[in-house]
Amino acid sequence: MCTASTSSASSTWASTASTCTTWAATRPNGSRSSAATFCRSSRADVPEIHVYALEGMGEVAAGDALDDLIVDALEAQGIIAHDGDILVVTSKIVSKSEGRSVSADDREDAITAETVRVVATRAHPGGVTRIVENHLGIVQAAAGVDASNTPAGTVLLLPVDPDASARRLASQLRERLGARVGILISDTLGRAWREGQVDAAIGSAGVQVVDDLRGGTDTFGQLLQVTQIAVADEIASAADLVKGKASGMPVALVRGLAAFVGENLDTPARALTRTGPTDMFRLGSDEAHAEGFAAGRAAAEAERAAEAERAAKAERAAEAERAAKAERAAEAEGAAEAERAAEAERAAAGPADGYARGYDAGYAAGHAAGRAAERP
Repeated sequence: MCTASTSSASSTWASTASTCTTWAATRPNGSRSSAATFCRSSRADVPEIHVYALEGMGEVAAGDALDDLIVDALEAQGIIAHDGDILVVTSKIVSKSEGRSVSADDREDAITAETVRVVATRAHPGGVTRIVENHLGIVQAAAGVDASNTPAGTVLLLPVDPDASARRLASQLRERLGARVGILISDTLGRAWREGQVDAAIGSAGVQVVDDLRGGTDTFGQLLQVTQIAVADEIASAADLVKGKASGMPVALVRGLAAFVGENLDTPARALTRTGPTDMFRLGSDEAHAEGFAAGRAAAEAERAAEAERAAKAERAAEAERAAKAERAAEAEGAAEAERAAEAERAAAGPADGYARGYDAGYAAGHAAGRAAERP
């Protein structure tokens, strides 16, 4: 549960009067979290958001209707949904309701079955961690197969299609609540450059997942060329701060970001996943080296094969040229021999039939010479 006290204070960051709220959470074991103070500016143009964890949802089982559980939790806390509210739902309860639980004994097989591509493997005292790309295109440890917050002896797989699950839940809740709410399904991911984990959106419906600021200008009038804000991920991370990992509060309502909630439910979180040439960290360093080595070796072998083929082709061409020259020489020799025979025949013929014999011999010699000239 959450407790809060309210007081008036002077806000230095806004240079205007503010209402400040001190917030603290009571954990399931009775301990209290550190208090945090949030100040609301009295200026209407200062943006603010509110995040509420939904209590009392209980354990979710296969076949449970999440819309029923969420509506009951909202009513129990007296929260009336508004147009533009966003409900962030932990993927675990979606998986549980969809029956995505398997035996823990099959965990390694489940990871393998969910894996499309191994990105990296790292050995550690507790075993081996596999960083993989799963069927959703998400790169994460163990393909998202998780043993936390699930009964002993079982592990949970991610939903088959979190975007479809989000669309279905958003449609149900919009009808039941009478409000244009958006849905984000969140899961915990590591980060390539940073320690620790954060919640990110793996499913979305009705929520603009990216705020593309390219083409706009900053406060100094400079052109923004690459800035695209991953709105859905930032909302999922903010919601996790009130949901927590062991609080039994798997859903949070975020209010104040209605500009990112629309009528269209087809706003997939999968659009946030980098693929192909845009993925600059496709492999771990060891795996990248191994893949590069294999590709380089294959390229060298292909080059050697191409060089051998070029040499063989050149040899075949040279052999053909030698054969052609020999054939032309043989034909030329044949023509010369024919001419010599004709000359001898003319000499032997005498004056009486010299013309006829000479014509025939000349014809034969000319014909042979003409055929020889036709050849290359």
